[in-house]
Amino acid sequence: MYTTCLGIFKLPGYFSKRAFSTPVFRRLARSKMDQELKCRQNPVVLKLDSAEFKNIFTPEVTELKNLFDKYKYEIRVAGGAVRDLLMGQAPKDLDFATTATPQQMKDMFTAENIRMINANGEKHGTITARINDKESFEVTTLRIDILTDGRHAEVEFTTDWKLDANRRDLTINSMFLGFDGSVYDYFFGYEDLQKRRVVFVGDPDRRVKEDYLRIMRYFRFYGKIADKPDNHDEHTLKVLKDNVKGLQNISGERIWVELKKMLQGNFAGNLLKTMIDVGVGEYIGLPKSPNVEELDRVLKRAEHLNLHPISYLAALLTDLDEVTALFSRLKFSGYDRDLAYFLVEHRGDKVDSRPLLPYEKLVLNTKIKQKDAIEYVKEVLKYRGDALLDQFNNWVVPKFPVTGKMLKEAGVPPGKMYGPIISKLKNIWIENEYKNSEEELIKNIPNIIEEFENNKRKQT
Repeated sequence: MYTTCLGIFKLPGYFSKRAFSTPVFRRLARSKMDQELKCRQNPVVLKLDSAEFKNIFTPEVTELKNLFDKYKYEIRVAGGAVRDLLMGQAPKDLDFATTATPQQMKDMFTAENIRMINANGEKHGTITARINDKESFEVTTLRIDILTDGRHAEVEFTTDWKLDANRRDLTINSMFLGFDGSVYDYFFGYEDLQKRRVVFVGDPDRRVKEDYLRIMRYFRFYGKIADKPDNHDEHTLKVLKDNVKGLQNISGERIWVELKKMLQGNFAGNLLKTMIDVGVGEYIGLPKSPNVEELDRVLKRAEHLNLHPISYLAALLTDLDEVTALFSRLKFSGYDRDLAYFLVEHRGDKVDSRPLLPYEKLVLNTKIKQKDAIEYVKEVLKYRGDALLDQFNNWVVPKFPVTGKMLKEAGVPPGKMYGPIISKLKNIWIENEYKNSEEELIKNIPNIIEEFENNKRKQT
């Protein structure tokens, strides 16, 4: 059974007099009446009793619950953890929602000598409590959005669970879980989860306009719960396309958080192409004409190899300048940036009588951390779908036997010659398949010095 939720937007008791009197509120109420948003009469859809559910009750979680009970505030698990538990998965994080205001939580935690760790969360209703100096939990007051600008929301606190659920982005993220296992689902998220559908709460257009990052979140959660790569609702895709320009005002860091998670999920390549189709590409740093043909080739030969998220993006780029532009927009880590440069530079064919040798050289002659170079080469080979990957994984990196100290002992004067000599000796060592001993390599030094001096004279 369900009812429409119109009434909850016409009751001034849920809002401050200021909020109720604003044009924003009146537009919100009128919009909701136009939608006739459906919600359950009885929000409890089932009671969980799974092993995953029971495992969330660490001593710290139990103490947190007992504390709220003591002060007579209701607290429930919120959002993603509920979704994960309903999918039979252990949640990575537990977030909580409560009827207590931030000030009431602060008073309670202070009275109970509970340490609080807050970093700009309080104005949005979030207090982070450190229980037993072991676990930190974010607890957020139930709230409604009074005013949104596509990036941020001005919120007002409430004690109504349904109103808080209504402000969330997707139905599958709008559920709550009681400590007795009761799943509270006001907007049919449980059914959408069972049917593997990604559905916005209420009007998709309004939900997206409230925060344009929800365009990215749609695709991220599609990859998390959908069972087919292209089972999108056409109206939803149209809404995303109509609003895609809003992403230009969202920070690259926020976009990358969602995009990276999407690229680590199911159907990453297909979803990336769908995102490009709806116009996301140019607003997240991709070129206006991304190389979709190269992406298709990579997907065909390598999608099963657990590609790094950067590999999908690198496939869409044609040169190093486009890597720079993407990094400038998304602000991903230095490791990811250098991986993107490495992939674009080294993804082409490398011909040698010893096929693995060019990749060995990339590791042995690297100017970056060797462990990073090893991972970068592995990713290049995955990107290429190259059979050499197994060989490379079994390759033990040999240790170059010559050091600067040995050069000094061999009579090489300190100075600029050390680098070129080491480089020459290393090339000899590599070409001879790492068989040269230290003594054999040192014997080459006089010839290398002579060659170095001859070249110097020719230049002058």
